[in-house]
Amino acid sequence: MAKGRVGAATKNGKAGADIKNKIKRQQVYHKLKKEGGAMQRKARGLRQKEAVALGDEAPKRIQRTLDNTREVDETLVQPGDEEIAAEDSFDEFSGHFGGEIPPKTLVTTGKYPSEKLMQFLEEVVTMLPNCEYRQRGAVPLKEIVRACNERGFTSLLVFTEKSKKPQSLWLVKLPYGPTARFKVTSLVLPKRIANHGRMTHHRPELILNNFGTRMGHRLGRMLACLFPHDPQFRGRQVVTMHNQRDFVFFRHHRYVFEQKEDKGEVSARLQELGPRFTLRLKSLQLGTFDTQHGEYEWKHKPELDTSRRRFHV
Repeated sequence: MAKGRVGAATKNGKAGADIKNKIKRQQVYHKLKKEGGAMQRKARGLRQKEAVALGDEAPKRIQRTLDNTREVDETLVQPGDEEIAAEDSFDEFSGHFGGEIPPKTLVTTGKYPSEKLMQFLEEVVTMLPNCEYRQRGAVPLKEIVRACNERGFTSLLVFTEKSKKPQSLWLVKLPYGPTARFKVTSLVLPKRIANHGRMTHHRPELILNNFGTRMGHRLGRMLACLFPHDPQFRGRQVVTMHNQRDFVFFRHHRYVFEQKEDKGEVSARLQELGPRFTLRLKSLQLGTFDTQHGEYEWKHKPELDTSRRRFHV
């Protein structure tokens, strides 16, 4: 480890670069590193004393992260944007948000789903209200979309896998689209979650967080169409979809209220129900499923990854 760090220091022209002896160069490096750590601890102590002296008037230091230093995005949606509100009133999801069209979801897979994928789908079907699973077999997806429209389904979820591990999710908003394709990662089934609870058939509350851009706003509305807008709070279940750096973290919890015997106070905590997984948007296509002739609203390409601080959702 020291060798790599010293080598980097000498290449960048820092102190010790002119020392040709390797052992001496390492000694100088570690000495400077130790002195730097001592200076940082001293400065931290002075800041803490100043904060105690100033009390509430002490300036708060904001840690620099990839999130709060993201590139400026002109498509960020501002609260109260009249243009966005006008678009929402007649887009593909307006019927769901107006309460006119209740969600009805069909879930299917590839031709030969593995046992792990079927266990995952069992959890998904139980969690999503008014959701059904149908075996696909060799039926093309375009025919499945047509059959779903004839039977009044509002969304189609198609899970695919690779090496017996869930890999992708196709989300088709029926009857007219759009179609989103996600990469599925970090799947954890409930049985692998410590102290997990068991979900019930109550309609869960939905929390969408940090879908800030125009495309993120549209994607959030599309995901929200999987859940009714009248949750049954008696079930105390909540589904959270949190977007961070273009990764959508999916979590499913239940509120648990406990009364302390000694104080008589009621405390609240969250008990995870599962499943737990992460989605990464790969494409958003106009219309229903059509990989050959479909028009894409957005598609991930390597040239879009120009900076670690550039996010799209």
